[in-house]
Amino acid sequence: MAKVSVIVPVYNTQQYLDQCLTALTNQTLRDIEIICVDDFSTDNSLEIIRKYQQRDSRIKIIQNKQNCGLSASRNHGMQNATADYIMFCDDDDYYEPDMCQEMLNLVQRNNADMAVCSVNVIYETPELERMRNSDNKM
Repeated sequence: MAKVSVIVPVYNTQQYLDQCLTALTNQTLRDIEIICVDDFSTDNSLEIIRKYQQRDSRIKIIQNKQNCGLSASRNHGMQNATADYIMFCDDDDYYEPDMCQEMLNLVQRNNADMAVCSVNVIYETPELERMRNSDNKM
């Protein structure tokens, strides 16, 4: 049984999936399962996940029969998780190589029920960054 189940809800993010799945399959903690929940994508997201699954048996695919949304997709992933610990990774995000190992170490070392960490926000364009920064000033 894997030590950590990483649940990735996926919906129409073909442009980000390679980076996300590459980061997950290259984690220093090898004892993970990666549960991708395709939320009825209409782009090539499912094909990308299948391509990674052929290369890495730790990837499991769950397909929603209709678009259910983020929360329902995460719940479907949790229902299929086999590890003692669960992590979430959005389909347009990626983890640093030691993320799963570091979070597992924190939980185990502190006998904690959960661990929380900070994130780095990377803006795709300067215009988007200016928009978001101006929204935060209200």
